[in-house]
Amino acid sequence: MSETATTSTPPAPGIVAPAAVREGNENLVRLTEAAGRKVAALIAREQQGEFLRIAINGGGCNGLSYKLKFTAEPRRGDILVRSADIPVLVDSKTALYLKGTVLDYSDKLLAGGFKFTNPNAKASCSCGESFSV
Repeated sequence: MSETATTSTPPAPGIVAPAAVREGNENLVRLTEAAGRKVAALIAREQQGEFLRIAINGGGCNGLSYKLKFTAEPRRGDILVRSADIPVLVDSKTALYLKGTVLDYSDKLLAGGFKFTNPNAKASCSCGESFSV
């Protein structure tokens, strides 16, 4: 099964993906239950949109950095993954670097926050916000 195969998870209520958006699965990116709960709480608080967009941009101390933001609608060419009851959007360029990544969340005082575990990363910084391939 490819990463763009449809999942058996039904669409979330009120969320309809445009035809130009492909359905992905958790082989691309998976949120832990803790990350899903935190993202759901932030979506409700921030009211910036019902989708979590994960992007990878150049920058950071290791060359590539993760970016998280909320958005109201997908863009043409996005891949939609539903994980931990959260609709996650990933553009096709980011998908190349993200395949197999797990996003977790910890509320610990030290080393808390969101943490990416990316099997494609050859090196990452101590804060976990940037990596290299």
